[in-house]
Amino acid sequence: MSKNNIAVNVENLSKVFRLGVKEQTSENFAGALWGFVRSPMKNFRKYRSLYNFNDINLSEEEQGDDILWALRNVSFTVNEGEVVGIIGGNGAGKSTLLKILSRITPPTKGNISIHGRVSSLLEVGTGFHPELTGRENVYLNGTILGMRRKEVAQKFDEIVAFSEVDKFLDTPVKRYSSGMRVRLAFAVAAHLEPEILIVDEVLAVGDAAFQQKCMNKMQDVGKEGRTVLFVSHNMPAVTSLCDRVVWLDHGQKVSEGPAQEIVGNYLLAGMVTKAQREWKDPASAPGGQFARLCAVRVVSESGEVMEHGDIQDPVGIQMEYEVLQDGEIMLPHFRVKNDNGVLVFVTLDHDPDWYQCPRPKGRYISTAWIPGNFLNEGPYFIDCNLITRHPDVPQFNEREVVSFAVTGNMEPGTARGDWPGRLGGVVSPALEWKTAYSQ
Repeated sequence: MSKNNIAVNVENLSKVFRLGVKEQTSENFAGALWGFVRSPMKNFRKYRSLYNFNDINLSEEEQGDDILWALRNVSFTVNEGEVVGIIGGNGAGKSTLLKILSRITPPTKGNISIHGRVSSLLEVGTGFHPELTGRENVYLNGTILGMRRKEVAQKFDEIVAFSEVDKFLDTPVKRYSSGMRVRLAFAVAAHLEPEILIVDEVLAVGDAAFQQKCMNKMQDVGKEGRTVLFVSHNMPAVTSLCDRVVWLDHGQKVSEGPAQEIVGNYLLAGMVTKAQREWKDPASAPGGQFARLCAVRVVSESGEVMEHGDIQDPVGIQMEYEVLQDGEIMLPHFRVKNDNGVLVFVTLDHDPDWYQCPRPKGRYISTAWIPGNFLNEGPYFIDCNLITRHPDVPQFNEREVVSFAVTGNMEPGTARGDWPGRLGGVVSPALEWKTAYSQ
């Protein structure tokens, strides 16, 4: 990778915060009076301790209870023109990372190098003066970003049109709603032609139409060869917008790579089950008198084990089992549940070649295919069951034996299309619509 093509380089970046301690209170008047006399010096020492870490060894993993590692040895690079997502749960260090990259707060240790002018949108109305009007704040922000007044004036009409706050342009920003502030803030940040655009989760404030407008604008910024760093909990937006994703957890980088792959792994994080489970020892395999389970897998159309797949791709749930005696009618079936434990559907093996037919002993592989554009985005768990019929006798019933994740993006042909948010419900079928029109 050529150094000339790198827009952002982060090397072993760490950020430490010192947590506050509980105030001590006195039980008598004399103690309270003495505390009042000592408070100026005590407060000064407390203030210095929040930003002074000379008393701790930054190379050691374990520290005191008052030390918080917001980031720990994070390294990655972003090429010019790349759109990179930063994902992770609350407290993962995403916002701290962006604040360091925006030079709002310094790192405790490590190095960052940024090549190009940075425009940041980290919180609603960041950089806006509440007493100034929207018009005045546009020029103020442009100046902060290093633009000359003439350059801001050339983009002014575009900014106002994009933000849709033209009626309130000469109103003080303190009277704007949070949605109006984020509209104007994003319009300024995106239209003043920064080489690097940094956007935090603020787009969640705007309405769906404006979110889509912002997504389109960020895509245009990427196509123009500029760099975008995007933090969001909206995984469909991340997979649609980003080429690559960096996953943070508790201040450390878990992994980075293609957006679909990393988002899929993130959705599956913390699950005990995986997309495949096998029982190679017959003595320990689940089963009864007539059948024994050998393996359960989630597979793609090509037959490969699949931890996660695109919402448009078919998903195969595969059961491998052994029939131990001739002559029994078998009914394999799966129960599919989402991450809230809600039963999405049950599917029974109605293969016409074997339905209601006695089976000879031997090994069987039964696969149920879930069509693309059916399941909603998110993780899923599979229960694997088999009974013999007439009478119905369970042979095995393995709960949540495998799991997989469905990832989506904003593309034509899906139920969501270009809608920026996740659709509700346990399924998300792309149904055929027809509209009749008459005058």
